[in-house]
Amino acid sequence: MMAMLTPDREATGARWGLVCAGTALIGTCYGFARFAYGLFAPEFQDAFTITPTVSGIIGSGSYIGYCLAIVLSLFLTERVGARRIATAAGLVATGGTAMVALAPSTPVLAAGVLIAGSSTGLASPPMAAAVSRWVRSGAQDRAQSVVNAGTGIGVLISGPIAFLLLDQWRWAWAVFSVLAAAVTLWIRLTVPFTTSERGADSQERGLVRGTALLVLGAFFMGLSSVAVWTFGRALVTTEGGAGGLVSTTMWTVLGAAGFVGALSGDLVARAGLARSWTVVMLVMAASTVLLALAPESVIAVYAAGGLFGAGYVCLCGLVLLWSTRIYSARASFGVGVSFLMIAAGQAVGAPLAGALTDAAGGRAAFYACAGIGVLGAFLRPGRAVNENRSTPDPGDGARDPHQAGTPAP
Repeated sequence: MMAMLTPDREATGARWGLVCAGTALIGTCYGFARFAYGLFAPEFQDAFTITPTVSGIIGSGSYIGYCLAIVLSLFLTERVGARRIATAAGLVATGGTAMVALAPSTPVLAAGVLIAGSSTGLASPPMAAAVSRWVRSGAQDRAQSVVNAGTGIGVLISGPIAFLLLDQWRWAWAVFSVLAAAVTLWIRLTVPFTTSERGADSQERGLVRGTALLVLGAFFMGLSSVAVWTFGRALVTTEGGAGGLVSTTMWTVLGAAGFVGALSGDLVARAGLARSWTVVMLVMAASTVLLALAPESVIAVYAAGGLFGAGYVCLCGLVLLWSTRIYSARASFGVGVSFLMIAAGQAVGAPLAGALTDAAGGRAAFYACAGIGVLGAFLRPGRAVNENRSTPDPGDGARDPHQAGTPAP
């Protein structure tokens, strides 16, 4: 009897081991390689003597790198398998963060930020595909949400590292690089190997109905988030007069609140995808306004950071679930397209927010992004997408790595 139960127990352990490794990869790529730039933006401006506009342009580089990488990832994942692309994401994060740590000049810093940011584009599609393939359908929404919430974990960890090494930011980025290398090895050992990620009914190609609303909503979500990610800490330190402890603690609170994003699957199960989208978009917009209204208030700063972190990570989870419901047989493609649009919104928004900061002050950029968030709250999924859960690929026996004909990890 025990022998008969052992394979299923091993399969369950392998599946949730995959979820843990995927969560760590997302945390590394997003929390360290991509969003930590905003955490260190004031130090970079001082060290390299750059203006907010230039800082915004450099910050947009990580989003541009993301856009380029995710286009490659959403096609290559289906063709060469999730493990290879996820491993590549870890390697790119390791190299990009190391380049930032060693940057002798502004151009090299910009190149390092772009390369590091590219890792996020490589990471999301393969992990979505791996969860879709290897986790049982009944647990997929929760598993996808947990992996996506890795962003909050990465941001949470980056805060204390920044506080301890704020005056030695190069060492902080060196620590990010070492952690990224360790996670890369973990991914290599954990994600099952396959030569492709094409599902049994993935012969369907091209865009499907509902994609236009998905990509527009994702674009508005990315655009509305850029002020906090790129200039949040700078606003608190310049206009709020906060010291390093308050500003880095805000970042830590932001990351810790991102754990709430792991509940996005449960939220959708109770409130529906459309209603969840509208409410959480409004929450993120409200947090952006709150930070602009009272950057000098410690309570307001922490509250805004917490609301933003929870809202942003939850919205990424909602976009992910929205994508996998439309593209149930091609999870990597659907997630790739929608996350590409999040990054496109951020790439467009970062330099605009920097220019608006130079022209009218930092608060103006935050108010503008909040207004965009309110508009985006009403770009929500249609009834059919809202009511239907993503379903497993018909006849896809590859969900259980112990079934016959399935590649072994």
